[in-house]
Formats: sequence, C-alpha cells, structure tokens
Amino acid sequence: MLSATTRILLVRHGKTAWNEGSSERLRGRADIGLDIEGRDQAWATARRISATERVKTVYTSPLKRALETARILAGIDRTSITIAEGLTDIDYGKWQGLTLEEARQDDSRVYNLWLSEPHLTIFPGGEGLENVRDRALGVLHDVVKAHPGETVLLVSHKVVCKVLVCTVLGLHLKHFWQFDQDVCAIDRLEGNNRGIVAVKLNDTCHLKGLF
Repeated sequence: MLSATTRILLVRHGKTAWNEGSSERLRGRADIGLDIEGRDQAWATARRISATERVKTVYTSPLKRALETARILAGIDRTSITIAEGLTDIDYGKWQGLTLEEARQDDSRVYNLWLSEPHLTIFPGGEGLENVRDRALGVLHDVVKAHPGETVLLVSHKVVCKVLVCTVLGLHLKHFWQFDQDVCAIDRLEGNNRGIVAVKLNDTCHLKGLF
C-alpha cells in the first residue's frame, strides 16, 4: 500500500563570515554563527516558507549556523525543532578553518583530488562524501517514515545538501561539483515508501533584492 507523501524542504543555512569570496574558509565542524546578512537571509526564507507551507516540524544540524537558521525558520509559526546529528557538516579534519589556498598548500594532491574526483577524497583526519551520504540519508528516510502526509524542514550545510540531492537524483557522488547549493536555498523533495523524488532545487527566489 502506498503511504502518504512527505513534503521535505531541505534548506542550507544562511551566510557566515567564512562564506566570503576570496577569504572563504572550510567550515566543516567549526561552530560559527550567522553574520548579519545570514540572519536577514534566514528571515527572508522564513517569511517565504510561512506564506506558502504548513510545516509540521524542523530537523537541524546541531552546528550554530544551522541551528540559528532553524530557529528563525521555526520561530514565525512556533514550530518545534529536533537536532539531527546526521545533518552535521562534513568533517574536514585538519583542514577545518583553512582557506582554500592554505588547504592547497598543505596537500596539493588531496586538494586537486577534491576538485576532480570528490567521491574519492578523504580529508586528512576527517571523512569523505560517502560518510556524509550514509548518515544524512538515514535522517531523510527516518523523516519520510515518521511524517507521512506532512511538510518537514531539514536545515543543513552545503556539502550535506549537495550529497542528498545527488543521491535522490540517482547521481554518483562524482557529480558533486555539477550543481550548486546557495546559502538559504530551498530544495523541495517528496517521499513515500516507494522512494524520494526532487521537485525543485536551489530555489533562491525569496532572496532576490535582499542586498
């Protein structure tokens, strides 16, 4: 028997100081919060979702930038929040907090592998995309089982969101770099006991004209 469809809004957290262009740093497990722009992005996302959806609950990564975003998204409609460890950002190991250039200088072989064959990359002292996929996909399947017929928000990180989208689309993780996931972008997924499908990806219409 076909179960009722769960509607999933997968949202990347808002901007942080470490998301800035040339000074971008590998965030990973670093527990940094949103900057002013990031909070404004989260509020714009919250208004968009509140105007069009009836969200049952919010699941979020425990890291501050995701949790702050989740609290803003949940706050307008007083929605409950659940911490989901499986949505935590990738572990960059010894590279956490480094700029891209610093990471390249530390180990150019691993750095170039990450850019060319991300599915084969294990970060020094950290993890790889398959590790991220296994734990994040577990959260996604649990949410579909626990919330048939409901709309649920998942708040996570760029790498996690991209890995989940790859998996839902049936793409090998080697395609990780072939699409983007902007800050506070919304991916719309739908799932039931037959599987999970993507409805809309990297939706940032709610952020237009914000800055």
